[in-house]
Amino acid sequence: MTVEQSYQYCRAVAKSSAKNFYYSFVLLSNRQKNAMCAVYAFMRYCDDLSDEPGATVGAIIQWREALKNALQGCYGAHPIWPAFHDAVNRFHIPHQYFFDMIDGVASDLTPEPIENFEDLYRYCYKVASVVGMTTVHIFGFDSPRALELAETCGIAFQLTNILRDVREDAGLGRQYLPTEDLVRFHVDPEDLALGKHTPNFHKLMEFQERRARKCYDDSAPLIGMVHQRSRASLWALIAIYSRLLDRIRTSGYDVLAQRISLPKWEKRWIVMQALVR
Repeated sequence: MTVEQSYQYCRAVAKSSAKNFYYSFVLLSNRQKNAMCAVYAFMRYCDDLSDEPGATVGAIIQWREALKNALQGCYGAHPIWPAFHDAVNRFHIPHQYFFDMIDGVASDLTPEPIENFEDLYRYCYKVASVVGMTTVHIFGFDSPRALELAETCGIAFQLTNILRDVREDAGLGRQYLPTEDLVRFHVDPEDLALGKHTPNFHKLMEFQERRARKCYDDSAPLIGMVHQRSRASLWALIAIYSRLLDRIRTSGYDVLAQRISLPKWEKRWIVMQALVR
């Protein structure tokens, strides 16, 4: 498979699956958009390895080996590798980020208890912060502080996802809300899977939402640190995720009864705002 055919495949994956990311991709140059799609296709496959029925640790180990080979230019059968290798080299993305991503999704198959926020932060770093730092390399930056803020921004995004998916994750036997917070607010983990929205659950969600909001606020200067051509895309991406957090709050944290999301028209409106800005 040629590099262009591989990029074509990755663009199709991103367009069909990247429900939040893809809207911000359209604001980038073609070169950057292609790289984003290649990285996204890699992440999508990583997630599928842990989320699909019958997922095994063995499959993730094989994917890690395939990653090692692809980064050396030895492509396996999967169609993402030529584009992925080209994008990583073109934008000088550190290889360790991708191994951290694999470690993150592997932890979903062999979950360790998340006792406190430090545990949760480590998990969010592997599945989201490294994505943020990868993305910033494609956006372009000059100050090393941009990487620190990208790490924090990734934490904000993943905390938002966790709040949205509380019941879904509980149904899969996964608990990302720290145990110490559940105890503090007197929330029984079994009630999450059963969809019991109690006053204590509401207080727990308020607390977690404030924690996510602080990460958004702390990472806000990142927009001004990426190269000017990329700022509209980053602004749109942050706006989409922070708007999702707003929607969770205004729903009364009704995440146990429904999956909160933004409609397509609202995402398109955010992209138009980004263009105007």
